[in-house]
Formats: sequence, structure tokens, C-alpha cells
Amino acid sequence: MRAVVYEEFRLTPEIVSVADPACPPEGVVVAVEATGLCRSDWHGWMGHDPAIRLPHVPGHELAGTVVEVGPDVRAWSTGARVTTPFVLACGSCATCRRGDHQVCDRQFQPGFTHPGSFAELVAIDRADVNLVVLPDALDFDTAAGLGCRFGTAYRAVVDVGEVGAGDRVVVHGCGGVGLSAVMIAVARGAEVIAVDVARASLDLALSMGATTALDASSVAVADAVHEITGGGADVSIDALGSRVTMESSLRCLRKRGRHLQVGLLAGADASPAVPMELVVGSELQLLGSHGMAASEYPRMLAEIADGSLQPGRLIRDRIDLDDAPARLAALGSPDAGAGGITIIRPQSVRPGRS
Repeated sequence: MRAVVYEEFRLTPEIVSVADPACPPEGVVVAVEATGLCRSDWHGWMGHDPAIRLPHVPGHELAGTVVEVGPDVRAWSTGARVTTPFVLACGSCATCRRGDHQVCDRQFQPGFTHPGSFAELVAIDRADVNLVVLPDALDFDTAAGLGCRFGTAYRAVVDVGEVGAGDRVVVHGCGGVGLSAVMIAVARGAEVIAVDVARASLDLALSMGATTALDASSVAVADAVHEITGGGADVSIDALGSRVTMESSLRCLRKRGRHLQVGLLAGADASPAVPMELVVGSELQLLGSHGMAASEYPRMLAEIADGSLQPGRLIRDRIDLDDAPARLAALGSPDAGAGGITIIRPQSVRPGRS
């Protein structure tokens, strides 16, 4: 099969022919119809994830069709249209038994701990725990954005942040996760302030229902939020992941407000200093959110089916596998994620190529 592979960190990946993945006894092989290009893939390529072993196939957001089923799989057969969370759970550890599959003690992740979905085929282990059936009306491109960005934002906003009607919410970083958070918070009746440095992202956030857009390159964000809200936000979400956005998020909150850390802090920002005097003095809540278990997808899919949520609106671009290496390497630029989500279609074939 064809796949995107990098032999060294920070060296531009290449399209190469590699062996088809073996089907795990408790797993399946999926023909990847669509896979999201995410900043987390860029972090992996930069060498920020110690779980990655070279050479490596990136990609962790996917949707496709089951083409092979392991002998110990009970619930799935070939031809099924599926997606999966980016965190694949074991289903049997103490954490999984509590129902917290998204932070499984023995989790594995395509594109990080295992070969990923920037390929024509990908193996998914423990299929009975981790696969999600796609409704016929949901296209592969839209489904591919659910496994990391939209699903992560859904659980963060709904379950962890407990955003409700009338809440004032700030979203720092309007890439895929941030724009998803804007849409989901607005659907819950929240008043949303979007923060970014890219005009395209801010405009899209406004189109998703944000009431205010703040350009962090030209505005003192915390001061502006306190003025707009009359004392600070109820919930503030760092959807980007940096020392600057994390601290800004904390300083935007009202007393006893809730900070949600969703964006990955990696590299030089991996261990940021936290202004604990502010946290203690204002009794702030610091909350982390890490993906969403497969078992939680039906609620989200129901809201997509009834039109309450429209994640397809977040897609800005569709490319094939040949374009993925350069686009992955370019994700480090400040405006690379501006304007929505890019979807890769590994099965597409350009004219004249066999």
C-alpha cells in the first residue's frame, strides 16, 4: 500500500510503498477513505512524542471501510463504515472498567504508538471496544474530523466544562478543535468570544455563532474579556496549547471560573509555569480533557443527525495523499490551521497514476 512515511524527525516525509498492515486477532483493517491533517501530527513529526518509533506513518483521525476482520472480533464484519477515537482503549484496565476509555492505562494511538492513517490501510486493534459505526447519511470527510478535533471538543465542552445556556465562554485558538468548541458551545446556548491571530479563523468563528472575535496580536485579551463580560468568563478554553494561551485563558476567568486545557502543550511549552496565586485566590478550576471514548459517540452523532451540530462546515480543504507530506511540514507556521480542517483522501488516484 501507499503511505506517508518519515524516516527522521523534522525531515520532510515521503510517499512510499509499504507492506499492508497485519490484521490483529481482536482487530480489523480499515481502508482509509478520509483522514484529518491535525497539528498533533505535526507535533509528532517534530519529535515531541516519545511514543513514536521511526520510521513512522502519521495520522490519527480517520474514517473508512472495514476490509478485514480478526478471528476474535464479535461485533464487526467487512463492509462496515466506521470511524474511531484517536485514543484506542484496551477495555479491561481499571480505568476502562470505570468507563474512562479516553485515558486508558494501556491506550494505543494510530499515528503515535502505532502506524497511522496517512495510508491506504490502517490496522485498528480491539475493534469491539473502539470502532464506531457511521450513519449512512454521514460522509467520510466529515466523520474523519470527529476522532480527534470535534470529538475532543464535544466532550470538553459538554462533559468536562459543563457549558450551558447563558455561560460566557472564551475559546483561545480557532483551529479545528477551537472552531469545534465554538460551534458546540453556541449550540448549548453559550455566549462565545473567539480568540486567534488569523483573520480567517476569527471570521469562521463568527460564522459559527461566536458573538465577539478578538485578535490576540493587537488586543490585551484578558482585559478585553473582563470588559466584555463585566467580570470575566465562566469557562475559558485553551484549544491551541502554549504557555501564552494557557495563561491568557486563566486570566480571562471570573472568580471560580473553569479553565479547560484541550490543546497539547509540547516541546518548550510542555511544562509551563502556572500562576497558582491566581488559581488559589480566585478559586479557579483547572480541567484537562483528552479525547472521547467510542461508547460516548452516539450522543454526538445524534446531534449531528438532527442538525444541531454541523461539523462538515469546518472542512476547508481536501487533498490527496501526495500533497500530505508538504502540508504536514507546513503546520508549524502560525496561520497553517487558519480557516478550518484539511482532509486527506488516501484512496484518491490522480489521472494518469495507477
